Amino acid sequence: GYTHVFAGYGFMAEDERFVHVLEEAGLNFIGPRSSVQRAAGRKDEAKRTALSENVSITPGIDDVTARVLLRKHPDQAALRALSAQYELAVDPSILRDEAPLRPAAAAVLDASYQRGLDLYSIAELSAEIERCAMELFIQKPGHRVRLKAIGGGGGKGQRILTGIPRGGSAAEAAAAASKASALVLEILAEAKAGGVGDNKNILLELNIEETRHNEVQLIGNGAWCMALGGRDCSLQMHEQKLLEVSVTEEGLAEAAARARRSGRTVEAAALEYDLETLRRMESEAERFGVAVGLDSASTFECIVSGEQHYFMEMNTRIQVEHRVSELCYALRFRNPEDASEFFDVTSLVEAMVLVARHGRRLPRPFRIPREGAAVEARLNATDQSLSPHAFGAIVSWSDPVEHEIRDDQGICTKNPDTGLFVHYRLAGAYDSNIALLVTYGEGRQESYERLCEILRRAKLRGHDLDTNLEFHYGLVHWFLARGVWAKPTTRFVVPYLTQVGLLHEATLEMDLVFAWTQISAQIEKQIRAHGDGEAVQQALAATRRALQLKETLLKRPLDALFDEAHVFSAWLSRNLPSFAFEDGRVVWRKNPLEVLADTYWLLNMDHRTDVPAAQVIWDHDNELMQTGLAFYRRLETRLAGTDGRLPWTELSKALAQEVPPEGFDQATWERVRASHTGFQCGLELLDLLPLIGEHTGFFELRVEEDLGITIPPRLTGPSLQARMKKILAPPPATRANEIVAATGGMFYAQEAPHLPPFVREGSHFEAGDPLYIIEVMKMFNKIHATFAGTIDKVLIESGEGSIVRKGQPLYSVTPDEKTVDESPADRQKRLREATRTYLRSILG
Repeated sequence: GYTHVFAGYGFMAEDERFVHVLEEAGLNFIGPRSSVQRAAGRKDEAKRTALSENVSITPGIDDVTARVLLRKHPDQAALRALSAQYELAVDPSILRDEAPLRPAAAAVLDASYQRGLDLYSIAELSAEIERCAMELFIQKPGHRVRLKAIGGGGGKGQRILTGIPRGGSAAEAAAAASKASALVLEILAEAKAGGVGDNKNILLELNIEETRHNEVQLIGNGAWCMALGGRDCSLQMHEQKLLEVSVTEEGLAEAAARARRSGRTVEAAALEYDLETLRRMESEAERFGVAVGLDSASTFECIVSGEQHYFMEMNTRIQVEHRVSELCYALRFRNPEDASEFFDVTSLVEAMVLVARHGRRLPRPFRIPREGAAVEARLNATDQSLSPHAFGAIVSWSDPVEHEIRDDQGICTKNPDTGLFVHYRLAGAYDSNIALLVTYGEGRQESYERLCEILRRAKLRGHDLDTNLEFHYGLVHWFLARGVWAKPTTRFVVPYLTQVGLLHEATLEMDLVFAWTQISAQIEKQIRAHGDGEAVQQALAATRRALQLKETLLKRPLDALFDEAHVFSAWLSRNLPSFAFEDGRVVWRKNPLEVLADTYWLLNMDHRTDVPAAQVIWDHDNELMQTGLAFYRRLETRLAGTDGRLPWTELSKALAQEVPPEGFDQATWERVRASHTGFQCGLELLDLLPLIGEHTGFFELRVEEDLGITIPPRLTGPSLQARMKKILAPPPATRANEIVAATGGMFYAQEAPHLPPFVREGSHFEAGDPLYIIEVMKMFNKIHATFAGTIDKVLIESGEGSIVRKGQPLYSVTPDEKTVDESPADRQKRLREATRTYLRSILG
């Protein structure tokens, strides 16, 4: 008795054949019908439709398979003979002599797919792609080319082919294009399009290097099509979106007006241009939707580069980020005969069901603004370098907080009998989306601030569990500190990660215990410089007591920041207004004790009685810190009056004076200054944090007046990026005679079933040679050797497509060179020397 079928977010929802079978069986699909899937979902068909509707598209070649067929069957007579040979259902009028050849070839190919036939080989396809790539390299030197399977999404079935420099020769173009064959095999395998009768068409597009990824949410009923604003999805890695934020006409107009009022004319102009770009993209999206007869929800995806935007593809399914749009707009359906009668729809899935049930009877709705902005962070099973980390188990997860919308696939549904969290094991080969953390606000600033608070208070614990929660925390703080309307490109995340890796590398070289003892010794040395009288001895005793009280208060949060590089990044961004550098030294613009209190808050370690002591500030440390903060608040009130706050620079300057200010007698002022010295004693340890940021170049990654982001060239070097990836996520512990799985996932020993394995027993490999493939998060990750050696034995016995765990031994090997481990004494000496580098800036 079922009448409708809904397929959710996944690729089944945009499977044209699946939808067609449902339609033939008399069932209704809640999503675009099969003809829309064919016209809009196939990337080659979509680009041709876009051209016909005057929609801006990425330059490239979309008919490689037709070119292959025409190379073998070059005219209409040959195509007719081929069609007759295989009894293909092709309209005879398309195969007339006077009919265009390319559409005829496409029609023959479509008929062959319906019959499950291959009219060309993968080798012939690869050769044609090489010719097309060479053609593009010669036409557009200095550009790379993106090869893209016509199906899939989220970066699946895509590879980039490096081109030639400007002024390069035809021979160089041919050499560069020759590398396409291996990529074709990878693409077809990853897109699951390598079988007999599969449509193996692959698009070649110029890879627009500095781009933002914007998309427009669409809903239609086959007669009308409506855009529901845009989403900026530029913050992504491995072609996987990480953070998506709404882009609306109302939000851009308000932000531009605010920038103009504040005199930031360059910023205002950039926002106004984005507003015009959004309007053009929405108009093109609606035009395209009408052209393909869109009768459900879909996404019109574009790339924006400078003053140009290009249509990439249409995702003919509801996407996981759809909430970002539905939070910003509702659909109001009015009675065409009585405008006072209407109902509002705030769920896009509900709108899809309405369209599936009522179709063209639904009048075109009105777009009604809801929230001012929305943002979504994807919580993925990745390590700190954002590489896949499968197999972990979640054993506890804090409850959602205010303003948090958590789409968690039901993971957080508690046992109805016990009220306890049910343990959840992540998928071994695929878990790119544990949850979507969504929130909203009156504007983008407020939505980012709320997301920050959600991330701060979120606590996941488990076994072998790695997520990108901390990455999001650092990233959102980075934009809050520099401007939430900044325009990151799709190339931003890797350099940002590289910079965070440099931070972490510096902390790994630090010895905090040594730093504390050196700072303590220097403070005592300064006191002894005044002699050895009774007053000096009393001061020494008081100082030692103060330092003893401060040790855990200071070292616990610093240890936590050094352990979590992304949270350290958040600290540096959040505290940008709190410090400056003068002659290589840190000058605090904010009371360091307040900075320390804020650090506990940032780490979600502020004082609470409902959690274990290990997770919060300790009682005695909190008592000391609160006493100090209260002291400074009272002092400010005395010096500035009840209605004012005294800036730290002025307060510390006043405290440096021996002569008491008005309202203080000499004895009281001396006690005040002594208390101040005690409360600040040892806080010099905090200077390490901004110094590490400065020494590693953290502040060089910045937002410009026009909202563009300057990425230092050093952060784009592949060797540094690869090294920092290992710093953020060290390879699994292994012995010198083993190669282990770099991550959990599905293991493949070769590139395709008909090809030989990368290595066999007895094979010698060089550093950089491919060893195996791990499929995880939809992608094939080719793992290369980090050293040279010989394979002694293949240890994985279950064969192709086996699920492996991170750190699982795959091969026993004999390395070409023996490794020598660093001794503990040498390591301690090295760490202390690195620490002294920073202490010189603090202590002189």
